[in-house]
Amino acid sequence: MRTIDKILDTALAERPDAPAIEAVSGIWSYAELDDQARRAAGALWSLGVRPGDRVAACLPNDLGIVAAFHGTQRIGAIWAGIGEALAAGEQEQVRELCDPKVVLAGPKCQIDSASAVDPERWADLLARDESAPLVDVDIDAPAGIAFTSGTSGTPKAVVHSQRNLLLPGAVLGATRGWGPDLRKGDSFPLTILNLMVLSTLLTAQVGGCSVIMNRRDVDGVTEWISTRKITVWNGAPAQLYDLARRSNVDLSSLREVWSGGADTSDALRDEFARAHGLVPRATYGLTEAPTVVSIDPPGRDWRAGSSGRVQPQYDVAAYDDDGKRLPAGELGELRLTGATDGPWADEWRPLLGYWENGAVRQWESGPFATGDVGTVDAEGWLTVLDRKKLVIIRGGANVYPLEVERVIAAHPDVTRAAVYPVADDRLGQRVAVALESPVPLDIAALDDLCRRELSPYKVPEIWAQVAELPVNAMGKVQRPGLAEYVDAQRIADIEQGAERSPTMMLRGTT
Repeated sequence: MRTIDKILDTALAERPDAPAIEAVSGIWSYAELDDQARRAAGALWSLGVRPGDRVAACLPNDLGIVAAFHGTQRIGAIWAGIGEALAAGEQEQVRELCDPKVVLAGPKCQIDSASAVDPERWADLLARDESAPLVDVDIDAPAGIAFTSGTSGTPKAVVHSQRNLLLPGAVLGATRGWGPDLRKGDSFPLTILNLMVLSTLLTAQVGGCSVIMNRRDVDGVTEWISTRKITVWNGAPAQLYDLARRSNVDLSSLREVWSGGADTSDALRDEFARAHGLVPRATYGLTEAPTVVSIDPPGRDWRAGSSGRVQPQYDVAAYDDDGKRLPAGELGELRLTGATDGPWADEWRPLLGYWENGAVRQWESGPFATGDVGTVDAEGWLTVLDRKKLVIIRGGANVYPLEVERVIAAHPDVTRAAVYPVADDRLGQRVAVALESPVPLDIAALDDLCRRELSPYKVPEIWAQVAELPVNAMGKVQRPGLAEYVDAQRIADIEQGAERSPTMMLRGTT
């Protein structure tokens, strides 16, 4: 496998003027991307960045962040993204985790550090048109740091090599038959390392074009898809929810729609297919993999409740609490290792480890425990029941939030649902749910729906409707502090003089 500094070579030799990147500020051909990456590498070198140093970027979705990423990889430095949407304290927390030599600071960067390089200075360095010395890059050395969303609220800094950053694109391109006609659109922030893997690295390996979208709202997404003729688009379930209700928009260029970042209900898939003729391809991904671990095959084939079939570079199975591998189809914690047979055998390497105190804490050997509870059947179809750490123990019985959320999400007016525990002296924990919807919800009808589909102990006892649930850049609900968030919404409603708070309803159960 070639290193990242070589992945443009085929297109440069065969189609140098073909579009490589399209973004809000313009289009770069492969020749232009190569030149901009060279300039970025030279600019970073002039700032003192050397192999093994960290380069952090808090930049918008546009051409510049792609060039900076490629430039970082060409000199053997380690890339880290800092989300623009993070609060100032959160941005600083990420900066402290990776301790970068340079922070490329965009308009929404709030980091006050000597390492920050503002847009004007960065533009001046690029204009100097300098090149960095040739660096012999090790494909298995640290190349990128990804930050987990986690369940504790404190991110972990996952370290990957160039080999693992390139493998997902190589596999997806080969197994889905992609080539130079691919126009892959992504509206998630490219400060997320997985998105770099699934955008510029993937499209470069098949000679296609990466369309970097700067809009996530339904109007912006439809405009980008229709005007830029995107063929594959990756969105969050909430975005699919909005698009499913707009059957008159032009999505005719699409050949595949992916849903990632959070669970996609079967009802939403059906609704989207009725509106647009495409069944969204469900995915299951991991920061530690990185990116896509399983995905529905191309076309319309899918399984109810499933997150697709395991990608051929992986071996994924359920394990019991003692670390014993379970037979296909049995429920346990999903663990991941490399495939030992087939065309992609022995290609995957585990994550290098976690960045801690200025160095990589190496990953321990053995299958990687995902923390997700689920099954993998004999044909490789993967189903996630929930995060192991999120299990609610009510009176000694396990309640998996995702199982409950899937039932509630079948209601057409529910945009998102997040099930969480509330402490209880008698039962230990009770089941609560926060609902997001643009219209007032009939809680009694939702309660009846759950009672028809779930065992009584799994039915939520505390219901809340809020205008918006707190989510991260990937569209995942931010679980830490969710109960406090819902309480704050209820108090705000009361203080605003509502006769009856629309955010809270309690239904007693035994």
